[in-house]
Amino acid sequence: MTYRITLSPGGQQFEVEPGNTLLRAALAAGVHLPYGCRNGACGACKGRVQSGQVDRGYFMEGALSEEEIARGYALFCCARPLSDLVIESRVAAASRDLPVKQLPCRVQKMVLLAPDVMQLLLKLPSTERLQFLPGQYIDILLKDGRRRSFSIANAPQDDALLELHVRRVPGGQFTGHVFEGMRERDILRIEGPLGTFCWREESPKPAILLAGGTGFAPIKAMIEDALQRQTTRPMWLYWGARDRNGLYMHDRALGWVASHSDFRYVPVLSEVPAGLGWPGRSGLVHHAVMADYPDLSGHQVYACGAPAMIEAARHDLRTACGLKEEDFFADAFTFAAESVNP
Repeated sequence: MTYRITLSPGGQQFEVEPGNTLLRAALAAGVHLPYGCRNGACGACKGRVQSGQVDRGYFMEGALSEEEIARGYALFCCARPLSDLVIESRVAAASRDLPVKQLPCRVQKMVLLAPDVMQLLLKLPSTERLQFLPGQYIDILLKDGRRRSFSIANAPQDDALLELHVRRVPGGQFTGHVFEGMRERDILRIEGPLGTFCWREESPKPAILLAGGTGFAPIKAMIEDALQRQTTRPMWLYWGARDRNGLYMHDRALGWVASHSDFRYVPVLSEVPAGLGWPGRSGLVHHAVMADYPDLSGHQVYACGAPAMIEAARHDLRTACGLKEEDFFADAFTFAAESVNP
């Protein structure tokens, strides 16, 4: 048995299993209700229950007043439905609707994914959460006032930790620090979410997800978000790298293929040494897309990687494969400035 929740205004609907909170179920369904701490302390998720019955759960004193309760308000991070509901809440339908915050965070864990790729898992304060859309990024704020931008690699539903993929750039001051000086439990300051490279859930078109190197990070967030919401929209991941080490989560992608019938994965290496025995594709990653899909007029493409890759893909997929300009979404990493995912 599940309860049906209808949003007002807008009429969006999602299902909630008994015992689950309204916010958790909404995020799992891809409905981006506003929130902050997710534990009943900040009041950012406050909304009014227009009809139906809820258990308001436990929340901190001051986050919800008795007067507000009498008027039908609840904190959706704590409230659990006891019947079908109509609730009044603003939905963050686009990246511009999400609040940008500056927050401290702790380096919870560091994992070397490849010789030049480090996974950082960042933990926010217990009273804070960062609401974001899959595909967005954060800035790490350095002490000298400079910023370093990194895409968020985890799905919004799994926001207890923020996952970043940091590729070491030769001569890069910050990325060098990540590999040589940073330690677990170090404190960083971040700002986000930022960017408009986001999954367009409203489209039913099959999606080609095109990643180059650590451009895989925001693509991973999009894929995991879609799969958690049990999307039936066909998705094909094309992940290009210079060598086998560059496909640093190859097994994760193979696992998506094994467990989801509407998901496909094509790894592509640009440099294949003789004798490697590489069973996959070789060459430029967007050329593999062109070979497999000569007609992209009915598809969307989400691309993330180096600027040269993005521009070549944008031009070639439009002119040779009929991809519509409005169906090409991209985030180009600017390595020289150590901007996004250096």
